[in-house]
Amino acid sequence: MTTAPARHLVEWGPTDLAARVDEALAVYVAAMGYPPSTARHRRSLWLDHVRRPGWRCVARLDDADRLLGVAYGYTGAPGQWWYEEVARGLRARPADRALLGDYFELTELHVRPDAQGAGLGEALLRALLAGVGSRHVLLSTPEHDGRPVNRAWTLYRRTGFTDLLRRHRFSGDTRPFAVLGRELPLPPAAPPAPPR
Repeated sequence: MTTAPARHLVEWGPTDLAARVDEALAVYVAAMGYPPSTARHRRSLWLDHVRRPGWRCVARLDDADRLLGVAYGYTGAPGQWWYEEVARGLRARPADRALLGDYFELTELHVRPDAQGAGLGEALLRALLAGVGSRHVLLSTPEHDGRPVNRAWTLYRRTGFTDLLRRHRFSGDTRPFAVLGRELPLPPAAPPAPPR
């Protein structure tokens, strides 16, 4: 695996995301394999998220300033939809539910399919989480349902995320999700393997 050059890894503020939200949503739709109409429904949600406490966003651009990947998140708190849904799932597990007291929600992390496999996802993850003041990071990702584990799952396992919930059903979505988490900060990245 090659390492993604950091020179095109940029931090975005709310106005940067707003200016390129359609491009970012196109990456999201392609990475998730969703129908293009999904972007229209998610647009207002992404733009609303920039007002959440602790919101931060990173993007990876190529030499022509095209977006290859994007990640964002914010400080999780009671009253937020995702917080309440995960708290419902953890109701019978008070030790795990305690994680909701101090966490950063990794809300979105997506890399264009034609740019996957080059370390961009991990570069985005590490840049987004660098300096986050929360004790934990939590995320949800669709279950792989017996299919070969995808790159997202491989990334999360490689960077130390463990299961909090499996086959969790969020209100309004019929798909099963896994909720994963880990303590912060992330350990340093492993050096690349020597060529064979």
